[in-house]
Amino acid sequence: MILGDYQPGNSPIHRLAPGLKMLVLALAGSLLFIFPLLAISGGMLAGVALLYRVAGIAWRLMLRQLRPLVWIMLAIFAAQWWMVSWQSALQVIVRMNALLLLATLITLTTRSSDMIAALEKSLCWLRLVGINPGRVSLALSLSLRFIPLLAAMTAEVREAQKARGLERSPVAVAVPLLVRTLKMAEDISAALDARSADASSCAKTEAEKARE
Repeated sequence: MILGDYQPGNSPIHRLAPGLKMLVLALAGSLLFIFPLLAISGGMLAGVALLYRVAGIAWRLMLRQLRPLVWIMLAIFAAQWWMVSWQSALQVIVRMNALLLLATLITLTTRSSDMIAALEKSLCWLRLVGINPGRVSLALSLSLRFIPLLAAMTAEVREAQKARGLERSPVAVAVPLLVRTLKMAEDISAALDARSADASSCAKTEAEKARE
């Protein structure tokens, strides 16, 4: 199973409006950066863990979202400890985990189509300044979607290089990961072009009103 795939369910989290979920994610991220305190980050992480239970998603699946990023987080922790302090390093890691798990929870409990539709509806006002809200909403939803996908891809590359005895080489892991990421981006771009992804529900709504 690809990490971050939608998990069908009828929990209160599943039933929440996609727009409200993304608003909560934005507010949570803003709160964590405005108040960079370990107590707040730790409380947020504990709250997100409880939300997984409310959504009926096992903590085992929740931990699987973090497993591919263990080495990256250890490197960030070590660098932050060396440059600032271990308390600051711990706060950064806890904050990253809280945001990562909250973003993944949204993808686990929200269909991608619903997420894109909600974003596009809320961004219709961008048409007044010449910006296509369909493209903006698609970019934001894909960003959320790519978090678990990139984590899973990193784990796959590390496993492949481990079989070759190259797991300790950063270059051996980074280069194929970069190539696979660019290839995936190219494939997605081609698929969007083939499906005329520029179409906007805002424009459709205006056209429907005109017909009425």
